[in-house]
Amino acid sequence: MTDRTPAVQAAIEGELRLLDPEVRASPELFGALMHPEFTEFGSSGTRWDRASIMRVLMAAPDPGSRPTTTSGMRGVQLADDVVHLTFDTDDNGRLAHRSSLWRRTEDGWRIWFHQATPFTG
Repeated sequence: MTDRTPAVQAAIEGELRLLDPEVRASPELFGALMHPEFTEFGSSGTRWDRASIMRVLMAAPDPGSRPTTTSGMRGVQLADDVVHLTFDTDDNGRLAHRSSLWRRTEDGWRIWFHQATPFTG
């Protein structure tokens, strides 16, 4: 089931912005989308917090790499202030199923939790 509420749309837009190379190059833009209590279980099995994931994801990209692509993005509004997104990514041949929880704060929608599970195509 997928909702197309304004909350789900805001979370989808935020998720796509997090993948934008221009946003990833800006601590201000990238940080504005990250909840202060952010946690991620990455596709590598590593547990990340806000500071560590920002440091890794904002590092200069590999010059030969292409942008990460998404497919099948769907969302459900679980509560007034919580949205759950699921989607797949292809990051230069590394495929992952992804799940994110977005929370509404007084500063807008921010990603609060993310998990990635690798898969083969």
